[in-house]
Amino acid sequence: MKHTFRGRRRTALTLAATTAALALATGAAQAAEAGELLPYPGPDGVIWVPEQTGSSGFVSGGLSPHLDIYTTFACEGGGSMVVSLTLDEDPDRNPAPFTLDCPADTPARVTIPLGPGLHGCFGAVVTTSAPTLRWAAVVVQPE
Repeated sequence: MKHTFRGRRRTALTLAATTAALALATGAAQAAEAGELLPYPGPDGVIWVPEQTGSSGFVSGGLSPHLDIYTTFACEGGGSMVVSLTLDEDPDRNPAPFTLDCPADTPARVTIPLGPGLHGCFGAVVTTSAPTLRWAAVVVQPE
């Protein structure tokens, strides 16, 4: 009996994980279609922040040292945002903080190439000029 229960439990957990993954994929596809600031990055994406309002940030992990890394930021809503990147493994390669002007009605975008050779993680801190400013970010490693 124990063996059968374990098998049923494993099947139930697998089914729950598959259902959750499908729900997330469907939600991401629908969000991108609804006019997100940055669309879902696909299989090359390491992280996708589809929309955030106000100051915040993210930490990206699971980077491959053999692939180039690009991070893109977008914003809109009137005002600006300052982005600071921190490369944990190599602080000497930290890009200087930059400001992105965010028009009221048209998204602004900027892509920062971080190059190859990074592994582990890096962080981004986004400071917005207004708590209502919308922003998004994507980190990709194209193969």
